[in-house]
Amino acid sequence: MLDLFFCFIMNHNLLIFLALFFVLFYEAINGFHDTANSVSTLIYTRAMSARIAVIMSGVFNFLGVLFGGLTVAYAIVHLLPNDLVFNTTSTNSLYMIFSILLAAIIWNLLTWYFCLPASSSHALIGAIIGVGLTHAMIVHASLLYAFNLPKIISVVISLILSPIIGLIIAGSLIFLLRYYLNNNTRFYRIHMTPLEREKIDGKTKPPFLIKIALILSSIGVSYAHGANDGQKGIGLIMLVLIGIAPSTFLVDLHADKNDIIATKNALENLEKYYFQKKINTLSTQYHQKKLNQLIIKNIISTKLLLKNILDYNMLNVKQRFQLRHVLLIIANTIDQTKNSSEITDLKDQYFLIKNQKIILKTIEYAPTWIILIIALSLSIGTMIGWKRIVITIGEKIGKKRMTYAQAMSAQITTSVSIGIASYTGIPVSTTHILSSSVAGTMLIDGNGIQLNTIKHIGLAWLLTLPVSILLSGLLYWVTLSVI
Repeated sequence: MLDLFFCFIMNHNLLIFLALFFVLFYEAINGFHDTANSVSTLIYTRAMSARIAVIMSGVFNFLGVLFGGLTVAYAIVHLLPNDLVFNTTSTNSLYMIFSILLAAIIWNLLTWYFCLPASSSHALIGAIIGVGLTHAMIVHASLLYAFNLPKIISVVISLILSPIIGLIIAGSLIFLLRYYLNNNTRFYRIHMTPLEREKIDGKTKPPFLIKIALILSSIGVSYAHGANDGQKGIGLIMLVLIGIAPSTFLVDLHADKNDIIATKNALENLEKYYFQKKINTLSTQYHQKKLNQLIIKNIISTKLLLKNILDYNMLNVKQRFQLRHVLLIIANTIDQTKNSSEITDLKDQYFLIKNQKIILKTIEYAPTWIILIIALSLSIGTMIGWKRIVITIGEKIGKKRMTYAQAMSAQITTSVSIGIASYTGIPVSTTHILSSSVAGTMLIDGNGIQLNTIKHIGLAWLLTLPVSILLSGLLYWVTLSVI
């Protein structure tokens, strides 16, 4: 890690240090902004004291970052086209990162101050779009190349749909619990609020089995949050390092020879597959034939580049650029093949996915020290500043206090939804999924919702993208103009 700071002059080192600091600060804010998502239900159902709940959340957020993988991290990295990052100076790349982070931090702090469960993911993605658009306007480039449009579209769609899905699933769970357990003398207490439990049974804590279910589902939310939102911080740091020190971070210089051999074997397998496909699709549409020819050409050039290479340190800087660039093109072409109507065989799908993961392994990576510092920042942030958003989620969404069933349904929905999103590489908003899940349980239970709070949350949801786009674009333009 320290080697990074010996490669540049003092002023540049200061900028690198500030960029890393801002990423860690953003991740800490993300932690205390989103802590309420996993602890509010525990606190308001009295399943656990606030202090223990927050510490537990911090621990499992930390573990979520450590074991959550890197699929979401590189979804963030690829939101900006590689050409945009590589074709600017390292200082300019730092200005981009500063603008993205400052815009996201400013919006996160504002919404936290006003007790609004806004989305850190929305703010980050909006800031990335803003920088891409502003850069394109400054250099008079086409706006179509300002950012990775297919990635942006898929991420924005997921951010829009995930709260709706959360509302439906959580509401459905409550409906099932009402249907099966409402008249069950053993489990009817699951539909009590803590105040009703205290009034009827004279006890302040939930029943033992319900308490265990609440704690486990809260752990699931914390772990899933770490796995998804922690990866965003990892992606940001990799974006910083690839932009300012590409010769060191374009490819994993610590990849062992087995990984490189596996990459070569995957290229061989893909070449045979696409060559056979080219022969069998001579009568198909023109676009598909051109796609097959392009990927075969790129595979051959990559094989030549890696000939007799068992250590990436043997490649010069230009070759590392070329290797990363071509492997990403091959991976994107595989995505197009997987999504085409011609691929209907599950064996073909599995073959393509398996080999795509292999060729990306040595360019979509993160050093252990990055994962650790992000995990630490997120977990520390999780343990502070949580009260403001907890009050909104626990008291101001529904007209009545949460029941145990509502809390459990919202948490199960949130943890499963975010877990699936993390595994598939989709950055989603923990805040919006949980808030909509809570609202869904209140609606189905007939408790009603506080429209004023929902309006404020909805307004923050609608404003986050445009405001963060404008903020980051303005910050980037001002930075280039002044410095």
